[in-house]
Amino acid sequence: MRYYIIAGEASGDLHGSNLIKEIYKLDSNAKIKAWGGDKMQNAGAKIVKHYKELSFMGFYEVLKNLNAILKNIEFCKKDILNFKPDKIIFIDYPGFNMRIAKWAKKNKFNTNYYIAPQIWAWNEKRINNIKDNIDNLYVILPFEKKYFEQKHNFAVKFLGHPLLDSIEQYKKSKKEDFFIKHKLSNKKEIISILPGSRKQEIKKILGTMLKVIDHFPNYQFVIAGAPNINLNFYQNLIRNKNVSIIKNETYSLLSNSRASLVTSGTATLEASIFRIPQVVCYKTSFISYFLAKIFVKIKFISLVNLIMDEEVIKELIQSKCSKQNIIKELKKVLDLEKRHNLISKYDKLISLLGSSGSSERVAKDIVLN
Repeated sequence: MRYYIIAGEASGDLHGSNLIKEIYKLDSNAKIKAWGGDKMQNAGAKIVKHYKELSFMGFYEVLKNLNAILKNIEFCKKDILNFKPDKIIFIDYPGFNMRIAKWAKKNKFNTNYYIAPQIWAWNEKRINNIKDNIDNLYVILPFEKKYFEQKHNFAVKFLGHPLLDSIEQYKKSKKEDFFIKHKLSNKKEIISILPGSRKQEIKKILGTMLKVIDHFPNYQFVIAGAPNINLNFYQNLIRNKNVSIIKNETYSLLSNSRASLVTSGTATLEASIFRIPQVVCYKTSFISYFLAKIFVKIKFISLVNLIMDEEVIKELIQSKCSKQNIIKELKKVLDLEKRHNLISKYDKLISLLGSSGSSERVAKDIVLN
């Protein structure tokens, strides 16, 4: 069969790559075109557009780049018509994907949405669009199944969280000594910094994160470099700070960290699955934050706290994301007693995410049905 997959971010590229591997196991003659990144390409997909061309974060940023987004939508429609896929698979990236899904359904394509739009956070009316245009909806957060089925009477499938697959694969892989490989001191524990995968969010938050380094002289700080961003970009922001940058090895970095400073998003879950105490640090433009306060109706911004329905990890947002507050909260999570309490919460979180093998289960459902 022919599959057309659309992922617009780094996390979608990761989950898409694992899904593609499983599709090929089930359908050895599969032909796959995709919007994604290097991981999806390495898994065997022909990449149409790289996600680094597509990633716009925040309300204001989307409006500013609206013309480029509209051109991408038209290009995508033409490319789908030329390819004539048997199945279209949308991965997250809802602003773009739901527009394509509406068009695709009108043109009688089979539509599958993997990693459901977070309509529970804002613009709940999108449920009508989902009901009308999505044949199969796969959710990855445990509370979403109840939300869609009980509140909106729309059947969905929760087959586990795909991060468990990615992290299990990493744990099974052969690994070099991380400290020796990257010429790090083995006398100081690591505090990792995960500032996001988009240039605009990194510019907003990294400078504030770096201000705390001198207050933790007994630790070494290491930035997780995003695969789509050049090292020079980070080096221009560091300004002689005593910090290392390691690209494309986030899981190795987390597994060797004592604690972590993390932006919101998938990274908060990744750190939790590795049982790493963390502090969430988040800043965006004033306009985007103002609009989010009006439209986004959630208690927390981190997936960890949303799933657990309590503040398991501290969230420092906008003005609260200051040097003083980061120092205060980082000291807390480095405390041994606080660390033990956090890890017990993480264990409960991991149990809620299901079991590994979700990529295989989703692939089977899409390919065989």
